Amino acid sequence: MSFKSRLAALFSSKGKLDHAIRLTESGKTVQGFALLSRLAAAGDGEAALRVGRAYLDGIGVPPSLEEGARWIYQSAKTGHIEAAFVLATLYTVGLPEGFEIRPTHEGLDLSHVPSAGPRHPDFHLGIHWARIAAEAGSPDAQALLGYILTNGPEDLRDPAQARSWYDRSAAAGCSQGHLGVALAILEDARTDEQLAAAARHLTEATKGGLGTAFDILGRMYESGSGVPRDLGRAATCFHEAAERNIVTAQARYGLMLLEGTGIRRHYGRAETWLKRAATNGDTQSAALLGDLCANGGDLPPNLVEAARWYRLAAEQKHAGAARALGLLYLTGSGVHQDPDVAAHWFKVASESGDTHADADFGNLILAGASATADEKQALHARFEKAAEKGDLVGAYNLGVCYAEGVTGEQSGREAARWMQKAADGVVNAQYWYGRMLLEGRDVQPDPTQALYWMEKAADAGMAEAQVAVAGLLVDGNINGRRDHEKALTLYRNAAESGNVDAMFSLAALYGGGHDVPENRPQAQIWFRKAAQRGNGLAQMMLGRYLCRGLAGVTDPVEGRIWLERAKAQNIRDAEAELALLDEAQPDDDD
Repeated sequence: MSFKSRLAALFSSKGKLDHAIRLTESGKTVQGFALLSRLAAAGDGEAALRVGRAYLDGIGVPPSLEEGARWIYQSAKTGHIEAAFVLATLYTVGLPEGFEIRPTHEGLDLSHVPSAGPRHPDFHLGIHWARIAAEAGSPDAQALLGYILTNGPEDLRDPAQARSWYDRSAAAGCSQGHLGVALAILEDARTDEQLAAAARHLTEATKGGLGTAFDILGRMYESGSGVPRDLGRAATCFHEAAERNIVTAQARYGLMLLEGTGIRRHYGRAETWLKRAATNGDTQSAALLGDLCANGGDLPPNLVEAARWYRLAAEQKHAGAARALGLLYLTGSGVHQDPDVAAHWFKVASESGDTHADADFGNLILAGASATADEKQALHARFEKAAEKGDLVGAYNLGVCYAEGVTGEQSGREAARWMQKAADGVVNAQYWYGRMLLEGRDVQPDPTQALYWMEKAADAGMAEAQVAVAGLLVDGNINGRRDHEKALTLYRNAAESGNVDAMFSLAALYGGGHDVPENRPQAQIWFRKAAQRGNGLAQMMLGRYLCRGLAGVTDPVEGRIWLERAKAQNIRDAEAELALLDEAQPDDDD
């Protein structure tokens, strides 16, 4: 080419466009953008596309959706295929409410267009531009057209046509097309061959770096669907998807790191990924982080952090997290103690389907937590609905409502009816119903059946029932049945679970006078445990043991301390013991 020809080419539209592109690619974005803008204004479709992309990406110019859309539209109107695809994508992803791209004699009217706000897809305009680009041979547009035909409004959906466009896109090597084909196959997959075909397309899609493809392929490797089960490859896929901000993959990868599934266990990295997932809206990850902080994993428990993560999940109606947060407020653990706030979160958990939270909410209302009449009635209605469907926990909760008038109406007869139903599977109901039968509360007294139900609750590990049954077995008040050995076992089990009354009663059995071997050192140990927890009778007995040396060691100084504490609780025998102790002390003048 002659110098004159080369000079002419440089000043031609194409030459100017090539020069602008070189400027941009060499880092001179401002100069390149200025030249592209002049060419775009003169009607060059490629230049208009590049100007639009510059505005959308903020390259060489402040980012602007409005200006980007304006120039992309102008490029598409010239017949530029890629611009038509980009415009279709903008419409499909969604533009701010009120945003309208419409031509005027000056190009586009954007004077009344909002610059931000929620996105609202316009699939009808999207499919118009996607079809133009797809029919012109754009593989990306073909995949987008398949997506709209699959996921758009009902009047646009056409699965068969969508599959055809996905196939054409995939055949051209488009990753999005392969993903579309895989999803179409999985929608109706019935055979291993179909699953395997989907896996092959997903594998091709991952070559384009598609996070969704990595995520789905990871689940297939995890379950062995369409591919051999391989937890290591599953973890790798989830990691790739997580890095691409696929929230479900972040959660799954974090859990695999936490459990050491398919990958070496690493608590710190697990926590990092779970936090990313939780921050990105995965409520299950937020709830799990709350559990980890509350229970302590590789680190000590941190209830303040637990409350933070539970709250994040609870605010998104995660039932378990809402109940856990309610328990923290109820006990003042990691947060200030506030029964009313606890009741709020129990209510959230209850309304989100946690039946145990119903009971928690009811118990708080019973204890005096604030609740409106409507809230109480709604609680009663939920209990009643669950109970009538055969839910035993619901039956128990309804029984409590009737027994205590928690939600308004009080009826011992109805309480007994629902408690009896619940007793078939709810430990608390077994104990409650047993007590009703024992005391004859709104039912015909039946000591034999009372002991039967209370013993079931005791055998299930309910400490309160263990103490009650043990007392009945010590006294032999029901059908003359005495069994001090079993009573000792029941008291010990309840005591070891922290029941103070059981600690005292266990010590009393060990102290002698019963049908079990006397063991006063053990008696003193359990009297001390109960005394340290504020039991006045145990304080008196511990003082007596120490002052008299009943367990082999005499310590009148400590004994007096415990007797004084018992006296402060109005334990009359403590006064007598102190009097004896004073009489035994020699006068100072002697």
